[in-house]
Amino acid sequence: MKHLFLIAAITLALGSSAQKWAKQYDYVDDCTCGLSLVTKSEKHGFVDKSGNLVIPLIYDEALHFTENMAAVKKEGKWGYLDTTGKEVIALQYEDASSFSEGAAVVMKAGKYGFIDPSGKIMIPFHFDNASGFSEGLSAVQQNGDWGYVDKTGKIVIPVHFNFAGSFSEGNAKVMNKGKWFMIDKTGKKVQDLD
Repeated sequence: MKHLFLIAAITLALGSSAQKWAKQYDYVDDCTCGLSLVTKSEKHGFVDKSGNLVIPLIYDEALHFTENMAAVKKEGKWGYLDTTGKEVIALQYEDASSFSEGAAVVMKAGKYGFIDPSGKIMIPFHFDNASGFSEGLSAVQQNGDWGYVDKTGKIVIPVHFNFAGSFSEGNAKVMNKGKWFMIDKTGKKVQDLD
């Protein structure tokens, strides 16, 4: 039933011509950067708006395109493709996220760091976890606590929160000592949420 609802939603979003080709896949994601992520028999690939297979169903996992690149996983390693299907960053990472603000979070040797669209390391691999950049800052985890770094890797809001969300409209939701509140980009509390 869920599968039929998804196909119906995609058909509505893409138009009636999509109905024919969308049914051949187990999953069809929204179209981003001109391509939709599709899944069939637990393999992932990408189709164009007309349903033509542009990137074959050969990946074990894949994320939708952002900033004209998509993270894909094959044989246990993640890398990145461009919209033509060319592997532009080699399959070498243990984990990977979508690009956001010109950077992507990737994991190597159990630690997270950041790369730029050319694959160059922007911020070294020394975080236990990390989120994508939002409004120039990324939430990062070290020794169980969260804080924020800028694109140079400098910690700009100290690592002392139990949870740290992404920034939106200048504020981020955080938790410390069981209390939820909003902070600004200086780390100052601007609103209690409890």
